[in-house]
Amino acid sequence: MPLVDIQLIEGVFDAAQKRQMIEEVTETMVGIEGEAMRGVTWVRVQEIASGEWGIGGKPMTAADVKGAPAEPA
Repeated sequence: MPLVDIQLIEGVFDAAQKRQMIEEVTETMVGIEGEAMRGVTWVRVQEIASGEWGIGGKPMTAADVKGAPAEPA
């Protein structure tokens, strides 16, 4: 049974977006292994408190992430 962990900085995504992540990750597993995966795919969304996630030696906050420029496609 697959277990997928998604770790996020708290306050960046709303409840609807987190629900969408769970649904779409599950659909991806079903697309790879078939419908039998639906009932056994676990997806956990874990939120890390703002400021307790570091990148490049610096703490990141929800405000930092929301203000960060988007990566080019």
